Amino acid sequence: MERVMIDCRKIPNDVGCTLTIAGQEQEVLTASTAHAVAVHGEVDGPKLQETLRSSLEPAEHSMA
Repeated sequence: MERVMIDCRKIPNDVGCTLTIAGQEQEVLTASTAHAVAVHGEVDGPKLQETLRSSLEPAEHSMA
């Protein structure tokens, strides 16, 4: 199964977050949702889930 990643630097945020999360798709979505709620003050819901899912990209070689 392909590893994916999400990089906070590529998503507009007010805290200057530099976190990158990599793993299997569902793992990354679960972790990035928890991070978005806890650190960025987002509310979990369909809009957040769609934003996160659309921000997934293949993991870079250094992250694989």
